[in-house]
Amino acid sequence: MRVTVIDYKAGNLTSVLKALRHLGAEVEVTDSDLGMVAAAERIVLPGVGHFAATHRLDATGLTPAISTAIARSVPFLGICVGMQWLYAGSTEEPNQTGLGQFLQTCARFPDGPEKVPHVGWNSLKVRADSRLLAGVEEGEYVYFTHSYRAPVTENTAATANYIETFAAAVECDNVMGVQFHPEKSGETGLKILRNFLAFEPTEPAC
Repeated sequence: MRVTVIDYKAGNLTSVLKALRHLGAEVEVTDSDLGMVAAAERIVLPGVGHFAATHRLDATGLTPAISTAIARSVPFLGICVGMQWLYAGSTEEPNQTGLGQFLQTCARFPDGPEKVPHVGWNSLKVRADSRLLAGVEEGEYVYFTHSYRAPVTENTAATANYIETFAAAVECDNVMGVQFHPEKSGETGLKILRNFLAFEPTEPAC
C-alpha cells in the first residue's frame, strides 16, 4: 500500500515515516507535487507546532489537491495540527483557514490550574463504530502534545479529558484525524495506523 505523506515543514515527519515503513507501507513524501497527490492511494498529513504552518498548504496548491483527493474517496489521516486543519480554522491563527471539512473551530484550552500545553499520555474513550480505532479498548493510552483542541461533535470518534473533554479523534468515512501522535503511542498507535492502512472507503460522506 502506497502512502503519500505531506511535508509542509511542520515537523514530526521522521517518526511518522518510520512508523509507516515499519508497518510495511510504501511511503512517498512531497511538499509541493500536485501530481503525486492526485495519484495518491492514502494521504497522511502530520504536524506539530503552530497552526500558521498550514499556510504553506495553500501557497503550494496542496489544499485544493487534497480536497479533490478526499472527494474521490482517498483515505486521509491528519495528525495533531493535521487533524486541526480539517476544521474551519483555529483561534491560534485567525487569519488562516483550515480545509473546512468540519465546520467548527479549534481553540486553546481554557486557563486554569492545569498547565497548557497538554503533554503526555492520556486515555481514550472510543466510539464503538469507529473503523480507525477498531480494536482499541476503552481506556487505552496514547501520547498527546498540544495547546489547542477540537470540540466534540457528531464526527468525534474518540474523546480524551484534560481540563475538559475534547475530540481526540475524528472520523467521517474516508476523512480521519487524531489529535494525539500514533507514531509515538506504542502498540496502540501502531494498531491505529494499521487500521488506516487497511481502510477501504465507501462513498464519501463528508
